[in-house]
Amino acid sequence: MPQILVVDDEIGIRELLSEILRDEGYDVLLAENAGAARAARQAARPDLVLLDIWMPDSDGITLLKEWAGGGKLNMPVIMMSGHGTIDTAVEATKIGAMDFLEKPIALQKLLSSVKRALAKTPQAATGGLSLTAFTRSMPLRDLKKRLEQMAAKSRLLMIKSAPGGIIELAARTLQAPGKTWMDLSLDSVPLSVEALQEAAGGVLYAEEIGWLNRLQQKNLLFAAERLEKFGLRLVAATAQEQSTLLAAGWEEMQLARLFDTWLGAPTLAELADEIPEIANHLLAQLADSDEVPLRRLSTGALNALRQHSWPGGYGELKSVVKSLALSALEEEIAADEAAQLLAPQAQAEAPGLGGLSEEVMTLPLREAREVFERLYFEHHLKAERGNITRLSERSGLERTHLYRKLRDLGLRTPKKEED
Repeated sequence: MPQILVVDDEIGIRELLSEILRDEGYDVLLAENAGAARAARQAARPDLVLLDIWMPDSDGITLLKEWAGGGKLNMPVIMMSGHGTIDTAVEATKIGAMDFLEKPIALQKLLSSVKRALAKTPQAATGGLSLTAFTRSMPLRDLKKRLEQMAAKSRLLMIKSAPGGIIELAARTLQAPGKTWMDLSLDSVPLSVEALQEAAGGVLYAEEIGWLNRLQQKNLLFAAERLEKFGLRLVAATAQEQSTLLAAGWEEMQLARLFDTWLGAPTLAELADEIPEIANHLLAQLADSDEVPLRRLSTGALNALRQHSWPGGYGELKSVVKSLALSALEEEIAADEAAQLLAPQAQAEAPGLGGLSEEVMTLPLREAREVFERLYFEHHLKAERGNITRLSERSGLERTHLYRKLRDLGLRTPKKEED
């Protein structure tokens, strides 16, 4: 028996729709707002959602974007509104809604729309987790705004981020529902015009251009010249200096083109407080796509993830969450399970050198000192929860000098401390 989730803040409409749908033999769940809808969708995995647009806590379009951005739009959604416009209907359809019903809803139109939606072959959630899924995190919301502002003016976006960043999470934000995602670092053949045509409207991605071989470099530049023609976006990133990239085979004119405009992105170490929410979204997405059984992370497990430094960045976090879900013996993933999985990595990060690799020891003194200072201040910023006063006391640096030092090292200071 198909299960339908009805989301509407008006009790009369919820009860009316529930009565009609139950008479037709459907199992019906009810939610009065976006918060209740999130919980019901997570717990019940409905076959169809009837979603009102105007609600007091969060509107239906925002919730639809959140589900799409979190890779959770693997069920048909029919939008409802008593104040709908053509623009709203078009926007909902672009995000991934299957239909749009205007209130008061005619009985036959409701039933035919429901029947048509349920007849649609269930699809796995498309795309990966993106910044759109995070509606409460200020740092991730700010990054999303900056990303979209720049993307509105340019189809080519270069992201500058230290290792351990959230580059894929940012790039996925620009991927339209149902459109192609092409990782250029996986190409082993020359990119053709036909391949770009097939990917039209999609996103081309390179997590670190310094990792690309000569063929892949040529593919990226080939695509960069044809973005407008095929409606494509190119999101590339690097943590390397241009001198290093020149040594890897890039040409100066090519780099000047790529770095015409670029955006800085934080590392997971800088987003420690956001990691529990990112991990929960990843776990839900994996369960929705049937890659892992239904699991939940305990508070202790989330704390263990939050305290890890994530040198492997977003890819490492995805791998850890998936591994925990697959290996857990109970529905709730315990703190000791997370600690055991992370412990070998934590030891590897600090083999008697405080997290410094042997490679650092071969650097000139000035560069090695900068690496150490960054690790030192990252560690104590985290330990002091971003409190600049306590960090100043611990490091022995006067606050003005400390702020300058942190900025020179590219470390972010809490806004509340800067005022």
